[in-house]
Amino acid sequence: MIVERFSENPIITPKDVRPSRDDYEVVGAFNPGATIFNDQIILLLRVAERPKDKADDEQVAPILNPETGELEHFRLKNYDPSITDIPDSRSFYVNGEMMLTSISHLRIARSKDGVNFTIDPTPAVFPEMPYETYGLEDPRITKIEDVYYITYKVVSDKGICTGLLTTENFTHFNRHGIIFCPENIDVVMFPEKIGGKYWALTRPVPRYIGPRGVWIASSPDTVHWGQHVPLILPAEGTFHDGKTGGSCVPIKTDHGWLEIYHGSDINDKYTLAAALLDLNDPSQVLARAKVPLMEPAAPYELEGFYGNVVFSCGAIEKDNAVLIYYGASDEYTAVAKTTVSRILSTF
Repeated sequence: MIVERFSENPIITPKDVRPSRDDYEVVGAFNPGATIFNDQIILLLRVAERPKDKADDEQVAPILNPETGELEHFRLKNYDPSITDIPDSRSFYVNGEMMLTSISHLRIARSKDGVNFTIDPTPAVFPEMPYETYGLEDPRITKIEDVYYITYKVVSDKGICTGLLTTENFTHFNRHGIIFCPENIDVVMFPEKIGGKYWALTRPVPRYIGPRGVWIASSPDTVHWGQHVPLILPAEGTFHDGKTGGSCVPIKTDHGWLEIYHGSDINDKYTLAAALLDLNDPSQVLARAKVPLMEPAAPYELEGFYGNVVFSCGAIEKDNAVLIYYGASDEYTAVAKTTVSRILSTF
């Protein structure tokens, strides 16, 4: 067994999270970034919520008005001719443009044992900027010295970008704006400088030519990035022949930087796998897993808001184990335990 799922899974469900307002309901608490702060395990959850009053025959998109700071509801009946597609419960298309049926913010959950979490009653970071009008998604937390760097997806009608937050106490968060333009997502920063530079895994999304896979970039200051190089791309005939993306903050080992990443096959089944990168030059791949580290198998992974998905944004090392926190079915948060040696056995 490469990973061991906890019997308490899913450890966080939508009903465990208080909505940000009384007229909303939480439909997802998932894809958390993970770190350790003040001897506690901190998860920064993506909390997706939507208006309760949606009728069965309509679509509703909650959208931030950045001038007023209020959420406004864009509503259309299902038979409205401007609706060009309703692919699933997460979105609908108006004249070919995607609208989201929920809006996400970031919420802190805290734990001493890594399984039982107390969830803050209010958001830690809520949409407020013009580039956040459709929400905040999928944070990753990297500690470098005494600062926690949080990369996260910012979504608006202008596109999906990557933004940067920093904090030293998980009480106050500083926004540093967009660090990668549309559409470059799944950004994961390395936990230390390498060769005098900061490094990050990225995932550009070509519209016309090229695969959707993991790239790597470097920066002098965590804000300005360049030297982009493709790194872990989809491989034909494998479990990741659809797309790949960075998941967890790379773990430093004697063998190299160990990266747990996600990917999907051509049928949109999301699994986790691992790659090993050179310690001194992480743009060099030393090994790549031959088998998945983890794939959907439990009921909460196979069925949910968007089933057949395991998707991680954070793992931590604790008591000689690696705890992988992951989103299941775009709805729940779950955790699995493994070790560095077990991960290396997948190569």
